[in-house]
Amino acid sequence: MRFAFFGDVVGRAGREGLADHLPHLRRALGLEFVIINAENAAAGFGITENTARELFDAGADCLTLGNHSWDQKEALTYIVREPRLIRPLNYPVLADAPGRGANLFETREGKRIVVINLLGRVHMDSLDDPFAAVDRELDKAPLGMVADAVVVDMHAEATSEKMAMGHFCDGRASLVVGTHTHVPTADCQILPGGTAYQTDAGACADYDSVIGNQKEEPLRRFTTRISGGRYKPAEGPATVCGVFVETDDSTGLARRVEPIRIGGRLSQQIPQMDLASA
Repeated sequence: MRFAFFGDVVGRAGREGLADHLPHLRRALGLEFVIINAENAAAGFGITENTARELFDAGADCLTLGNHSWDQKEALTYIVREPRLIRPLNYPVLADAPGRGANLFETREGKRIVVINLLGRVHMDSLDDPFAAVDRELDKAPLGMVADAVVVDMHAEATSEKMAMGHFCDGRASLVVGTHTHVPTADCQILPGGTAYQTDAGACADYDSVIGNQKEEPLRRFTTRISGGRYKPAEGPATVCGVFVETDDSTGLARRVEPIRIGGRLSQQIPQMDLASA
């Protein structure tokens, strides 16, 4: 199975970057499923039905969220109607959070893929234990039995927490990938148990920015400690950043993982494919 995960979409630039590049990537890489973290898709804060529709129209099959899940209040009701939108799994039971923290999807080819979204706890909102939550979910959907592939989006601040999650899920997930910090890391690898891993997928954003935001306000706050207004997404050409994974159909474990970077300012990297021999 071939699928891709794309990191945090920041505002219009990120949405337009995906609209420009994702249709070609789906064809060139033979992608059977596409997951995008979209928690910053609506002007940098949260998601709306309209911004979600743009990403689905561009070629997304599933959208994950994070600590900005509810910044746009309409998301609280939209997520109930849209099963392709996934919020963090590890909300406290008493929160009665709307929507789903995980879901099982079927590809056009009839393969089954589980997508799980988690929120880290180190320097983040204090939710329930993400390790206990993912453990229960993985037990419900064993790789190679219930699911042909399992993807875990670990939306977290600390690289150590993301790496720990990768090793915790090793052998039970096809991919564990980090989001939230918006900078693609150089540690794309297959872990000893067969799980593909990257600490952060990066963002779909204008990188002439401060993690996707126009530079002036972050610089003002860092240098003066005084807020001059809201953060606003940078509006230049986006680099679309993500991870490509190819799994073994018999086990669901990864046999290939490579970063994707296309457009914008960062060095370009697109996996080379021979679809004729696939």
